[in-house]
Amino acid sequence: MLRFKNLGSGSAGNATLVEARDGLQVSRLLIDCGLRVPELRRRLQAIDLQLSDLQGLFVTHEHSDHVGHARRFAQETGLPLWMSEGTRLACQANEWKLAPDQLRVARDSVTIDLGALELSPFTVPHDAREPLQLRCSDGDRSLGVLTDLGHASSHVIQSLRGCHALLLEANHDRDMLSRSSYPAFLRKRIAGPLGHLSNEDAAALLHAVCHPALSCVVAAHLSERNNSPALAQAAFSDVLGCSADAIPVADPETGSDWHRA
Repeated sequence: MLRFKNLGSGSAGNATLVEARDGLQVSRLLIDCGLRVPELRRRLQAIDLQLSDLQGLFVTHEHSDHVGHARRFAQETGLPLWMSEGTRLACQANEWKLAPDQLRVARDSVTIDLGALELSPFTVPHDAREPLQLRCSDGDRSLGVLTDLGHASSHVIQSLRGCHALLLEANHDRDMLSRSSYPAFLRKRIAGPLGHLSNEDAAALLHAVCHPALSCVVAAHLSERNNSPALAQAAFSDVLGCSADAIPVADPETGSDWHRA
C-alpha cells in the first residue's frame, strides 16, 4: 500500500510524508524539510508518528522553504539525506557535520531503494542549481511529487506517466499575478520558464499525464497572494471531469489528509 500526506505546502515551508507498506515492512520518507523541527515533530505527533518513525529525507532543491531546516533534522535524527550534487554544493551541505555516509547524492533517473519504497528522481526546470522531483512507488502503485518547476518539459511528462496519484503544483493565477503588488522582477521570475506553474500550466500538465487509473490529484504550493484554492480546484476539475470540491488542496498550516495512490 502506498499513501502520502502533505504536512505543509507554500512559501512558509514545505514537507510531504510518503509511506509504503509491504507485509510487516513499513517505509516512510520525508520529502523536503522547510518546517522547523519542533513544528515538524508537532505535525507528526498529530498523526501518531515520531521522527524516529521515518527512514530518510529527500531534499528537492536548495530554496529555503524546502531545505531550510534539513540540516537540523539530519543532525537530530541521523537519518540518511538525499539531494542532488548541485543542491549539495548550493547548500554547502558538506559543512553540515553529518555522520559518515549520511549525506547521499541523488541523480536523475537513478533509482533509490528505501525498504518498501522505490524512489525515482527526475530533473525539472526551476531556478535552482540541480533541482529534482520524485516518483515514488511501492512496486505496484506510483505517486508523482511535483511542486516547483517553471514548465513541463518532455522529461517531466515522461517521468509522471502512469502515476496513480499526484501532488501537483498550482502556484498562481496568471491574472492575479499580473496585478500583484510584487515587484516586476519577481512577477517575471515566477511566471518565467524556470519559475512556478500557473493553474493553466498545471492543468495542461495534468491533461498530458491523465489516464483512467489516476485516482488522486492534490493541488499544492499555492501562492497565498496570487492564487486561491477555488481557482486551482476549477482548473484541475476541468481536466479530470469531476466536481471542484473533489480536488484536495494542500494548506500551509494543515497540509492535507492522508491520500492513497
